[in-house]
Amino acid sequence: QVQLVESGGGLVQAGGSLRLSCVASGGTFGRYGMGWFRLAPGKERRFVAAIGWSGMTTNYVDSVEGRFTISRDNAKNTVYLQMNSLKPEDTAVYYCAADRVGVRPPSPRAEDYDYWGQGTQVTVSS
Repeated sequence: QVQLVESGGGLVQAGGSLRLSCVASGGTFGRYGMGWFRLAPGKERRFVAAIGWSGMTTNYVDSVEGRFTISRDNAKNTVYLQMNSLKPEDTAVYYCAADRVGVRPPSPRAEDYDYWGQGTQVTVSS
C-alpha cells in the first residue's frame, strides 16, 4: 500500500512563499504521476498542479500558473510544490496524490488518482 505524507504547510503573509513536500513509501514512486489538490473551507476539492513520472511534463490550474512550481525527485520518492507570491485565496488544505497510470499526461482529474495523503494546511494572511 502506498503512503503519502505531506509537510511544509504553515501560516504566511500575502506575497510570501512556502514549499510543500510529499514523501511516498510502499510503492514504485518513479512510475507514478503525481498531483497536488487543495480544499478550501466551503469549497470543493480543486486541482492545483500535476507532474508526469519523469518530471518532464507538468500541468497547472490557471490561477497558480507562474506562481507555483511542481517538481519531483524520484531518488528521494518526493514531490514538491514551490508556492510563491501567495494570496489569501490560496488558503486551503493541500493534498498530494499518486496516479498509478504514470504514462498518461499529468491529470487534473481527482478520479485519476489512486492514493492520497492526509493533507497539510496552508494559511495566507492579508
